[in-house]
Amino acid sequence: MHVVVIGGGVVGVTTAWELSRRGHQVTVLERHGIAGNETSKGNAAQRSYGVVYPWADPKMVFKALPWLLKQDGPLKLRVPPSLNAVRFMFSTLRYAWSPGLFGFNKRAMLRLGIHSRERFLNLEDELNLAFDGGHRGLLHLASTPEELEGYRGTQRVLNEMGIASRLLTPDQVYEAEPGMARSGPLFGALSYDTDGTGDCHLFSQELARACEDKGVRFRYNVQVERLVDSGRTVESVVLFDENGQKETFSADAFVVCAGCWSPELVRPLGLELPIYPVKGYSITVPLKNPDNAPVSTIHDDNYKVVSTRLGDRLRATGFVELADFNRDIPEARITTIRKSVESRYPGCADLDAAETWTGFRPMTPDGPAIIGRGPRDNLYLNTGHGTFGWTFSAGSADVIAQVIDGEEPAVCLDAFRPGRYQE
Repeated sequence: MHVVVIGGGVVGVTTAWELSRRGHQVTVLERHGIAGNETSKGNAAQRSYGVVYPWADPKMVFKALPWLLKQDGPLKLRVPPSLNAVRFMFSTLRYAWSPGLFGFNKRAMLRLGIHSRERFLNLEDELNLAFDGGHRGLLHLASTPEELEGYRGTQRVLNEMGIASRLLTPDQVYEAEPGMARSGPLFGALSYDTDGTGDCHLFSQELARACEDKGVRFRYNVQVERLVDSGRTVESVVLFDENGQKETFSADAFVVCAGCWSPELVRPLGLELPIYPVKGYSITVPLKNPDNAPVSTIHDDNYKVVSTRLGDRLRATGFVELADFNRDIPEARITTIRKSVESRYPGCADLDAAETWTGFRPMTPDGPAIIGRGPRDNLYLNTGHGTFGWTFSAGSADVIAQVIDGEEPAVCLDAFRPGRYQE
């Protein structure tokens, strides 16, 4: 079967790999000139299988307003907000207050995270991919006793799901992360022992090359305009090729992996996907004193900034901003990220040589991604992963390939069903 994958980010490339591995002919349509060059390019570099949680968290509702008012707060809202941003916020509140939904979605996401870790390990055993990856764990620091107490509840859920984790004392944190400064507030940490790291941008390109070796065709610099359907199936896509010429491209099946740009493709077919482009920022810097740098991934609860070791580089990422598709990078955002790195790992990196980035996470208002069959018999969706696209990519690619082949997916997809917003 010939399958077209729309989108060449990490989710699209892993989907192409799984389909090709199963014997399908695959063509990937990507609007950028290389794979993994949008949201996959400068993300937090953490494959946080045990950290995954729904965006619509009732506990976060009470923290949102103070964060908005705090200069270094992790949540930002462009003023005046757009109608899309307001709709997304109110939709999130509605899901946050739906009884039992947060727990149901969190467990579903954790199950997908467990499966994704297994798929990543299998894939890395099979292929020799150079992307500064590893599985040396993740630490959520606790700068207050209250934060540490909250981690106890999180760990109970992790234990229930069979996910390896430990509550660490400050001394144990410093033992695990010897380069961390002793001056910052620290009451302990929650260690996600089996979580991973890696440069998603490099991984996407490495895996794209492996896909090409298996016969997958990548068409870069093409813009998909619309899907053409017959009422029951999608027959083709209309696109503009690398020369700007309009073309109709046919296939047997289609998988939408276009992140924030997915809704406009399926809306004409009657499916509404309330995906919002939640903006984030990162810096990538060369290490200056590697012994003073993180061993793996550190989540600093003071600034809500994640710092990850990538070989001889450091990636630090922060902020959740509702600003639609605005690509500006305010200096204040980068300053806050730098302050977090300097507070925990002073002098470890050459911050003056920082490569800055901003990108849009395709967030759903309830939290889970959108994975499954679409509104036509041969249309499938694997999109809307929010901040966990890198984490979920290997697992969601595997399960959507199983759905396409008519198999029972390895993970229950009830929480991820595409039509849930219209039920």
